[in-house]
Amino acid sequence: MKGVCAERLAERQSAARVARSFMRLGSHKPGKVQARRVVDRNSQRCERRAGPIQLRAASYELRQFGRLVGMEAEPKLERTLGLGGAVTLNLLDMIGVGPFITLPLLLGAMGGPQAMLGWVLGAGLAVCDGMVWAELGAMMPEAGGTYVYLRKMFGGGLGRLLSFLFVFQLCFSAPLSVASGCIGLSQYATYLWPALVGKTIWVAIAAVGVAVLLLYRKLDRVRVLSVGLLVVVLGTIGWAVVTGLLHGHWGNVVAFSPGAFVLDRGFFMGLGSAMLIATYDYWGYYNVTFLGGEVRDAGRTIPRAVLLSIGIVFVLYMALNASVLSVLPAGRLLAAQNLEARRALLSQMMQVAYGSPTAGKIAAVLVMVTAFASVFSLLLGYSRIPFAAARDGNFIGAFGRLHRTKKFPHVALLALAGVACLCCFFSLGEVIAALVVLRILLQFGLQHVGVMLLRRQRPEMRRPFRMWLYPLPPVLALLGFGFLVVERVGFGRQVMLAGVVALVGCLVYAGRRICGGMKESGRA
Repeated sequence: MKGVCAERLAERQSAARVARSFMRLGSHKPGKVQARRVVDRNSQRCERRAGPIQLRAASYELRQFGRLVGMEAEPKLERTLGLGGAVTLNLLDMIGVGPFITLPLLLGAMGGPQAMLGWVLGAGLAVCDGMVWAELGAMMPEAGGTYVYLRKMFGGGLGRLLSFLFVFQLCFSAPLSVASGCIGLSQYATYLWPALVGKTIWVAIAAVGVAVLLLYRKLDRVRVLSVGLLVVVLGTIGWAVVTGLLHGHWGNVVAFSPGAFVLDRGFFMGLGSAMLIATYDYWGYYNVTFLGGEVRDAGRTIPRAVLLSIGIVFVLYMALNASVLSVLPAGRLLAAQNLEARRALLSQMMQVAYGSPTAGKIAAVLVMVTAFASVFSLLLGYSRIPFAAARDGNFIGAFGRLHRTKKFPHVALLALAGVACLCCFFSLGEVIAALVVLRILLQFGLQHVGVMLLRRQRPEMRRPFRMWLYPLPPVLALLGFGFLVVERVGFGRQVMLAGVVALVGCLVYAGRRICGGMKESGRA
C-alpha cells in the first residue's frame, strides 16, 4: 500500500514539474514553432513516464499551455475528398429538380424554342464565374468558401463586415435553395398521389428531414451515398435523352416562330428572364469550394471539379431539353396552362412518348430521387460556411461545433435545415427569384470585384490555378449577372429584398460589435 502511495506521489510531483515548465514558457509568449517543440517534447516525456494520474494532469496542462500561446487543439475537418467525389457532389448540387420543371418557364419567357439560347448563354456565364471560383478555391482551400475569400480579399474591418454579411444572407439564400428542390419534389409527388394536392408543403418539409438524417454521419460515408444518388440522376437524364431519340421529332427543337430573333426590347427582356432561370439551374459548380477544408490536393482538385462540372452539366441540359421539346413541342407546352403540365414535365413527356401512365409514374419517382439528391448535396455544402465563420469568431459560436464522434458541423446543418422548412411555405417562382438576386448582389458580385482587387494588391500570393484570359472572366461575369438581374419585369422587388437583408445584416453586425459579441480572430 505504501508503495502505491509513493508511486502516485511521484507522478503528481513529475506532473507538477511539467506544468510549471509550461506555465513559465507560456508567460514569455514564445513563437508557435518554439511552442510546438516544447509541447511535443513534454508530451513524449509524459508518455515515457506513463502513469494514469500524471497523464491526466499533464494533458490538462498541455491544453492550458496551448491556450496561452494560441495553439489550442480543436477538432479539424479531414481532407478525404478527391476529384471524383468533388465532381459527384457538384453534379448532385447542379442537377436537381430545376431542369425538369423550369423548361416551361424558359419557353414562356421567350415564347418558343429560342429559349434554348438562355441555356447556352447561361453556360458561358457559369464558365466566367467558375473561373473566379476556381482561382479563389485553389488559393484558399478552407471550409467556408466565399466567407474566407471575402475576409482575405478585402481585409480589415471591411473584410469582416462583408464576410459576416455573406454568412447572414446565406441564412436566407441557402434555405431558399434547399426549399426549391423540396418544392419541386413535392410537385412530382402530386403526380403519383393526387391526394397530396394541397399538402405539398408537408411533403417538402419531410424531404428536408430525411436529408438531415442521411447527412448525420462522416463525410466518407456520405460520399458513398452520394455516388448512388448520382447514378439515379444520370440514369434519369439518360432515359429522357434515349426516349427523345427513339420517339421524338427533332424538327420541333428548331421550330422557331416568325420574328423569334428580332432584337427588340421584348427579346432582351425575355432573354434576361430565361438566363436567370438557367443560371439557377447551373448553380452548384462551386459547391466543392465550401468543402475546401476536406479536399485532397485542393490546388488541382478544386479548379478541375468546378470546370468539369460546368461542361458535363451543359451537355446534359442541352440533350435533356432538346429531347423534351422533340416529344412535347413548344407550342403545346405554352398552350397548356394547367398545373399538372407545368409541374410534372418529364412525366408528361414519358406518358406521351410511350402512351402509358406507368411510364409517367416511373419518371416521377426518378425525378423525386433527383430532387432529393440535390437537397442532400446543398445541405452538405452550405453547412460548412457558418461553421467556418463561427470558428473565426465572426458568427454565432454554436455554429462552430463539430459532432463529437462523427466530426461534422451538426449545429449548422440543423439550423439551415430548420429555416429551409419555413421556406417551403413559399411558391417555387418566388423562391427562385429571391435566391438568384440575393446571391448575385451579396456574394457573386463581391467576389468578382475582390478577385481583381487581390490580383492588384497581392500579386505575390501563390495561385495554384490562374484563371484564363484574365481579367475577362470577372468582368464578363459582372456584366452578365447585372444584365439578368435588371433586364426583367418586376426585378425591383428582389433588389429591394437584397437591400433589406444587407441593411439588417449591417445593423446586426454593428450591434454585435458594440456589445462585444464578436471576438477578434488571428486569421488573416
